[in-house]
Amino acid sequence: MFSLMESALDAVGASDDLLDEAHLAIREADLHRRTGRVIDLIGLITEATGLEAEVGEVCTIETGRGRASVPAEVVGFRQGRTLLMPLGDSVGIGPGAKVIATGQPLKVDVSDALLGRALDGLGRPLDGKGPIEHASWRPAEAAPPDPLSRPRIHERVSLGVRSLDAFVPCGRGQRIGIFAGSGVGKSSLLGMIARSTSEEINVICLVGERGREVLEFMQRDLGEEGLARSVVVCATSDQPALVRLKAAFTATAIAEYFRDQGRNVMLMMDSVTRFAMAQREVGLAIGEPPATRGYTPSVFAMLPKLLERTGTSPKGAITALYTVLVDGDDMNEPIADAVRGILDGHIVLSRKLAHAGHYPAVDVLASVSRLVGEITTPDVRAAGNEVRKLMATYKEKADLISIGAYQPGSDPLIDAAIEARHPIDGFLKQLVTEPSSAESADATLSQLAQLSGTWEPPVVDGYLVDPNASIAAGNGADGGMPLHNAIPPLHIPS
Repeated sequence: MFSLMESALDAVGASDDLLDEAHLAIREADLHRRTGRVIDLIGLITEATGLEAEVGEVCTIETGRGRASVPAEVVGFRQGRTLLMPLGDSVGIGPGAKVIATGQPLKVDVSDALLGRALDGLGRPLDGKGPIEHASWRPAEAAPPDPLSRPRIHERVSLGVRSLDAFVPCGRGQRIGIFAGSGVGKSSLLGMIARSTSEEINVICLVGERGREVLEFMQRDLGEEGLARSVVVCATSDQPALVRLKAAFTATAIAEYFRDQGRNVMLMMDSVTRFAMAQREVGLAIGEPPATRGYTPSVFAMLPKLLERTGTSPKGAITALYTVLVDGDDMNEPIADAVRGILDGHIVLSRKLAHAGHYPAVDVLASVSRLVGEITTPDVRAAGNEVRKLMATYKEKADLISIGAYQPGSDPLIDAAIEARHPIDGFLKQLVTEPSSAESADATLSQLAQLSGTWEPPVVDGYLVDPNASIAAGNGADGGMPLHNAIPPLHIPS
């Protein structure tokens, strides 16, 4: 008897769920079929008339002769005509071709089954492994989290690269830019981080890359271990500008899906510059006036809409690394300058170091993390500043030292900088396959700081910070020893 009642209740519950789904489908359905006709196609833009559609809406353009329809997105309007940009090859589009509005923006299939997969710029499988299983969808473009809902960043993330963990520490939810010219080692650096980072999931976006380098990056730089916990989104340089543009939004939407599950995500995008170039192509095609170095105003409006979507949120955090391909190694060119003003830190790769065989070619003195005071202990910050001082001193006097004009003993700081040069360079160099952690980088950094001969552990709140102790030790502030134990004559009331 009871089993029959339970079965009846289950059937009623199931029917209620079906009714709710049907009600939602009917409410969201576009019951009015809206169509138009192609009347013009010039360059990247297809013009249609009689089409009722909104900016950002995806439409399909019929090509006839047995060819597949071409998806396109509404990018603007001109003199009563709808401007569309194809999300694929324009071959087959002719005058009078029917344009059908879908009533929906670009959507991305998301699922846990994305891990280990490679997708194209629109989120479609690229690796021949079949469709994404158990997928739901979410819009490719979304609003950033509310600024007052973003938790403060206080946890540290290990990047697995000594020079970065020691001098440009990264917090969970921080956004950092990697600024470099071409051929300086950006892809190799991203591969090192993807394999060694302490974050749970990697989402890697390759925008405008050479087709040859995609498989090479996945097999050589990422490897099987890195790929198993990664999602790769790729739009090569031969793809239409709008597909290259959407690749960045697709990767960000996938990262947001995993973040909303409460998982720690690392988003790596190479590169923001090619994203900006794609938006410049779109802007110029629809008639925007060129501004700084040919970039249209929409480029600088689009950058914060993309970059602000990552970071912390009430549900989780996306730690983001964006590479910026600087034009002519000019770190102050428009895109580099705009991106640097939005992000929470910047890493500069030096062509001079790369030519000298110094990899990773991180220019420590030009690189900054804006959250170093929030995520590192006072002893680590003091040691980092001391080593930076040694490096800056040697760089300033390098010409005198190289020609033999400097007399040893003239300046103790320069003497210490000369003595510390090779140990510091050895610390900063790292093989691509060499593992590292933030803890080991901090320990070695403290040892290097002692080469100056003047460095002393900092005093914080009446405690002498011990560089060999950790916060977890619980002895005094930040794991240090009480100052009245280190210096007996000084009395500190309890």
